[in-house]
Amino acid sequence: MNSQILTTRRRLTRQAGVTLIEMLVVVTIIALFASIVGPRLFKAADGAKVTAARTQINSFNQALLLYKNSTGNFPTSQQGLVALRTKPSDATNWDGPYLQADVPLDPWGREFVYKFPGDLPDEPEIISLGADGQPGGTGINADINSSRTH
Repeated sequence: MNSQILTTRRRLTRQAGVTLIEMLVVVTIIALFASIVGPRLFKAADGAKVTAARTQINSFNQALLLYKNSTGNFPTSQQGLVALRTKPSDATNWDGPYLQADVPLDPWGREFVYKFPGDLPDEPEIISLGADGQPGGTGINADINSSRTH
């Protein structure tokens, strides 16, 4: 009876191991799956950053309208978006802060560009320079502009 238990244990021990070939097959399958799914995930992440930049710009636009309603005009280019959090020295009737937190960076970690007047003389312009951080561009590198987020 003891020898029968030992034989069964030995057989189970041999069967419990994973061979090198089995391991290579599993690693190859995982690598193939990652090569197919990986690029799609990165593309989705890039699209999410563009959406986040548009959302932030829309939030700035709302805060800028509140600022203008209080003070009578938009912050100058020199005052920038910081005027939504910190009262400029020459602002009258400032009733801020108009943003709940400090002005965030764009999704690529760079400051938004703020201009007043912008392309339209009576409206401010807020721009994220996209993934490449350079003016212009196409696709993920394209500028995200407040006058084109509506």
